Amino acid sequence: MPRPAPYGTWSSPLTADRVAAGARRIADVVVEGDTIYWGETRPDEGGRVTIMQRTPDGEVIDLLPEPWSARTRVHEYGGAAFTVADGVLYFSQFDDQRIYDFHPEGRPEPLTPDGPWRFADAVIDRERDRLLCVREDHGAKNAEPRNEIVAIDRESGAVTVLVTGRTFYASPRLSPDGRRLCWLEWDHPNMPWDGTVLCVGDVANDGKVRSRTVVAGGAEESVYGPLWSPSGVLHFASDRTGWWNLYRQQGREIVPLWPLDAEFAVPQWSFGGASFGFDAPLSARPIVGPVAHDAPRAGNARSDGGARSYAAVVCVYGPPGARRLARIDADAGRSSTPKTYELPFTELGSVRVAAGRAILTAASPTSSTALIAVDLASGEWDVLRQPSTLVLHDSDVSTPEAIAFPTTDGATAHGFFYAPHNTALVGPPGERPPLLVLSHGGPTGSASTGLSTDIQYWTSRGFGVLDVNYGGSTGYGRAYRARLDGAWGIVDVADCVNGARFLVERGDVDPARLAIRGGSAGGYTTLCALAFHEVFAAGASHYGVGDLEALAKDTHKFESRYLDRLIGPYPEQRDLYVERSPIHHVEGFACPIIFFQGLEDRVVPPAQAEAMEAALKAKGIPVAYVPFEGEQHGFRRAENITRALEAELYFYGRVLGFAPADRIAPVRIENLG
Repeated sequence: MPRPAPYGTWSSPLTADRVAAGARRIADVVVEGDTIYWGETRPDEGGRVTIMQRTPDGEVIDLLPEPWSARTRVHEYGGAAFTVADGVLYFSQFDDQRIYDFHPEGRPEPLTPDGPWRFADAVIDRERDRLLCVREDHGAKNAEPRNEIVAIDRESGAVTVLVTGRTFYASPRLSPDGRRLCWLEWDHPNMPWDGTVLCVGDVANDGKVRSRTVVAGGAEESVYGPLWSPSGVLHFASDRTGWWNLYRQQGREIVPLWPLDAEFAVPQWSFGGASFGFDAPLSARPIVGPVAHDAPRAGNARSDGGARSYAAVVCVYGPPGARRLARIDADAGRSSTPKTYELPFTELGSVRVAAGRAILTAASPTSSTALIAVDLASGEWDVLRQPSTLVLHDSDVSTPEAIAFPTTDGATAHGFFYAPHNTALVGPPGERPPLLVLSHGGPTGSASTGLSTDIQYWTSRGFGVLDVNYGGSTGYGRAYRARLDGAWGIVDVADCVNGARFLVERGDVDPARLAIRGGSAGGYTTLCALAFHEVFAAGASHYGVGDLEALAKDTHKFESRYLDRLIGPYPEQRDLYVERSPIHHVEGFACPIIFFQGLEDRVVPPAQAEAMEAALKAKGIPVAYVPFEGEQHGFRRAENITRALEAELYFYGRVLGFAPADRIAPVRIENLG
């Protein structure tokens, strides 16, 4: 029988160092033939990203030795940092951002010269023996970086610019016959989920790209993840109906594959994500993931009887917490009812398809993200890799309850509530637990129901946790994302506040012990909630934004005009930036707050947290500041992940009035009498 103990004081076997040690994650996934490759983050190895290989016989090999780290900084968030051809790896090394080629029996050798360049999202052009990728050039002084699509000779490393002139590029994909290249492009002030253009160009005999044509997209239509089918038909996701649905180009027409009020794509914060792939018939050579395999003339493939062969589309779709895997058997002239697979997972992504199997990432409320394979004929599935070394029994896990609650302007907001849970302990009779409200980053992001040991760290100590999908979150259609247009710092904050009030009114949590925390954009939501509302008793900002005007003046290129849509054009609407910046409303803060900050953060520079901490300290508000050397936007090193969790628990114990069971090094809290 569990024994009673005050909430927050519960002893938990899920220590902060166990959370950090088990925080390995799967990054990019690439498939070549029967061999699977993926990136794997290693907090216990200084935060580096290694490259793993699973051979056809099932052996898992760690290919990239220390201290190499396959991580690109294009758009700062990176993604798609490596590709593979004939067993040779081509990857971006984090510390110098050069592309290296790596024969696993040798050592990495630089392919590109040392310089102010970054590379991402590469595919192989076998016919011309080169890589095609996005390059970000940081060589111009006092000017923002230039983004282009380039070709890199695989022997000499010589670089040729293929496509240039727009602000951003992504997803260069070569057709199976090597004659056409598609890509995405967009300009300031749009972000890729606001509006992108899908283009196709002809690849001439000299390797240059000519005759650019626009297939789909625009300033108010977001196109995502274009791919060529094995027979050379261009497919992509678009939100032209208000939902990211799948389409194919059929002559001059754009044909929907499966119209649904559901999302078949995710916001393109990083390169390389894929929400669909192709289960090719035997008569067509497949293209898998970001690697263009040796498939010249695949567009002329014929099935038995001489008819043109088409591939089924294998895709993931649905809202957060209810993602599904499906197969759409749609040809150029006919379609059938899609097949949906029954899988014990609620979050799916990074789809690659090969040899009748879907290779994808998957997670559930009781299992952290793993790499799985699904047999598309039988529906049977296997776990290929579970990178986290932390194992929790199902009975030890607090599982999420999906909730929808009323919020401002008659709207409905969404979230996932995790009740306190510990098999050995329960709260005292009549006592309600403290609540920790999570505001996710982005703000164009979403909360996940995959097992989060971060969340379990809190629930196993007696906290309730509400992970809010506030207005602006993805997974609920474009209209829900657009709730945040011109209203950042208002709609998101109101949804977090109303989510907490909903749980208070339902009797789930203690109204006197409500706390809010968030990272990056979620840190801004946290600071606004504390500056403009009197609901929360404490807060934690992880590399959050306190000064919108400073952010508009000092951040990286990718997000430098993001606020135009979220707030308004700057400097024309400077008054709104001042009005919604917590740094200018210190008088509104009345509760303790703690700041966590990476000192090498270029997305939200340390000056943001330091200015907020100084202003609150001067006002007399209890405040703490925990900086981390060597960390960027988010914490990757195990020792820093551990310290951040323990310091935040210590802080809540001091300001909410409980004594954690853990032995924690103290945190200096200014103005705490």
